[in-house]
Amino acid sequence: MIELMGKTTKLRDWILADLEVYAEWMQPHHQWHQLDGPYYARPTSEGVQGIIHNLRRRIPESDFPTPRLRLVIADQASDRFLGTMSWYWISEETAWLAVGIVIHDPAEWGKGRGYEALGLWSEYLFHTLPQIVRLDLRTWSGNRGMIRLAEKVGYREEACFRKARIVDGQYYDGLGYGILREEWETRYPSGFAARLSED
Repeated sequence: MIELMGKTTKLRDWILADLEVYAEWMQPHHQWHQLDGPYYARPTSEGVQGIIHNLRRRIPESDFPTPRLRLVIADQASDRFLGTMSWYWISEETAWLAVGIVIHDPAEWGKGRGYEALGLWSEYLFHTLPQIVRLDLRTWSGNRGMIRLAEKVGYREEACFRKARIVDGQYYDGLGYGILREEWETRYPSGFAARLSED
C-alpha cells in the first residue's frame, strides 16, 4: 500500500471505508462541483455506482497500477477521506500529462491540505515516471483557489485560452499551468516532504 506523508495530510491507496463517503461526495448538490470543471457533465448515479463497484472489487487485492493513476487525500491523524489526486495523459506519445486534485469538503479548503497533496503527488509522479519532463495542471479563471494553489506549489501559468469555458451562462478563460522537472528539482532540492518539515 502506498502512503505519502505530509504534515497533516497524506496520500494513500483506497480502502473499503472510503467508498460510502466517496459516493456521497459525488452527489451533484455538493459545492465542489461548482469549481471542479463545472462546464463538464456531472457523473450520473449509474456512473458513480460503476466506479464504486470497480473499486470494491480491486481494493481487497490491492489491484492498482504502478504508478498509481489516483490516490486518496486523507487526514493524517484520523485517516479520514478528504478527496483524490489523479493524472491523465495529454499526449502519451510525448510523455505529457496533467494532474487533477479534488478536496470535497469546503470546511477543509484553505488549510494547506491542497498544498501538501499537490506537492506530494507532483513529487511522486516525477519520481515514478522518469520519462516525463513536465507536469500540467488545467483550470479556469473562476477557480481562484486552484490558481493560488498551483502558484504556491511552483507551477506557472503557461496558457490562457480566452473565453473558452462557460459557467452559469458566463464566459471564463481556460488556464494551463506547468512545472518542468528541472524547476521542481531547483525549488525542492531535498524533496517536497523535506520542505514541509522546514515550514
